[in-house]
Amino acid sequence: MTLVTCVLASSLAFIDGSVVNVALPAIEHSQGGGAEGLQWLVNGYLLPLSALLMFGGSLGDRFGRRRILVLGVTLFGVASIVCGLAPNLTVLLAARFAQGMGAALLMPCSLALLGAAFTGAARGRAIGIWAAAGAAMGAAGPVLGGWLVDTVSWRMIFGINVPIAFATILLAWRYVPAGTNRHPPALDVPGATLATVGLAALTWGLITGTGSRGWAAPAIAGFAMGVLLLVAFVLWEGRQRQAAMMPLGMFGSRSFIGLTLLTLLLYGALGGLLVLLPYVLIQAAGYSTTAAGAALLPLPLILSALSPLMGGLAGRIGAKPLLVMGPLVAAVGFLLMLRLGPDAGYWMGLFPSLTVMSAGLALAVAPLTTAVLASVDAAHTGSASGLNSAIARTGGLIGTALLGTVLAAQGAALMAAFHVVAVIAACVCVAASACAALIRQEPAKPR
Repeated sequence: MTLVTCVLASSLAFIDGSVVNVALPAIEHSQGGGAEGLQWLVNGYLLPLSALLMFGGSLGDRFGRRRILVLGVTLFGVASIVCGLAPNLTVLLAARFAQGMGAALLMPCSLALLGAAFTGAARGRAIGIWAAAGAAMGAAGPVLGGWLVDTVSWRMIFGINVPIAFATILLAWRYVPAGTNRHPPALDVPGATLATVGLAALTWGLITGTGSRGWAAPAIAGFAMGVLLLVAFVLWEGRQRQAAMMPLGMFGSRSFIGLTLLTLLLYGALGGLLVLLPYVLIQAAGYSTTAAGAALLPLPLILSALSPLMGGLAGRIGAKPLLVMGPLVAAVGFLLMLRLGPDAGYWMGLFPSLTVMSAGLALAVAPLTTAVLASVDAAHTGSASGLNSAIARTGGLIGTALLGTVLAAQGAALMAAFHVVAVIAACVCVAASACAALIRQEPAKPR
């Protein structure tokens, strides 16, 4: 039941992200805000999720992973209700921020609970099932969400989260062991503050600079402030010995550096493009919201089918070969998106690219998570999973923040800009594959 509980908890984050992406045009029409409003609808959630995931992992290590998991799920559920009832864009963005905070608590704890409950090859299989089931749960999100947007209201998409949150809380208290840490780490509150404010300033600068106002003084100042605060965060973490949210000693490992860079690049390419793709299908290719959600089904379905196999394979042959090949296959999928256009049918235009891209991601996702968890001791799996998830979301955060010019385009210009983004995403995936060369290959395990 621990696996079921962790899958339900993490599916909240998966479903919410995919549902909101297909609802962006409807929310913009209802609440306004333009391109910058759309970016903040996504990044208002990704910002606390990126900045506080490491802190959420540390909270789980200190106060108990089950307790923090339940707290995060509760916050996420309540914030979802507020999103659905939000009277204006300001309230909606504040509730999205609260959702991100809840996800930052539940995500690392769900993965850390798996890491504590399983060992060896069983851990790899469990993580593969976790990734596959989360993808499968997320598969229904865009289709159901698109149907709700078309037939009822965009507000109803946030109601999907409420029964899942309720079921997760009941299962966690009933079946998941509380667990204890004999040596709980101290909390790095200054580090969490620097990371959050630094990412917020950096994101604001990028969104403003790539928007209609361009790189004027406010955007440059915000970007510069974000960089300075993030540098201060790294310096602060370097001074910590017991309470570091991001222990810099982990970066003494060449493999860990490679895994971190690969995660940032791969999820940056994926996150930015998956925010843009449903918007382009609706605004430039004439898809309904339901059709745009259904068009994305190959991604979660292929991930759910292949991730368990890749998790087990990584346990036998090592993660490195899969982490080299996966991003390269995904890059081919991104390049195939150049076939997408107003006159291209789904089966010849979008389906082949999504299929290839999904296969590439399936090769990399479960092995990447397994490799990261194996790099730290059991007492800090929460912090390690939080860091890896934070890097992944930071990649998506930056990718989305750079889309301002594209989201402001219309018609043929929007489709042309999408093609440029697809090429850039393919190049980023090639760079991610190159980062895998830094990873130390594990010896093959006997069968």
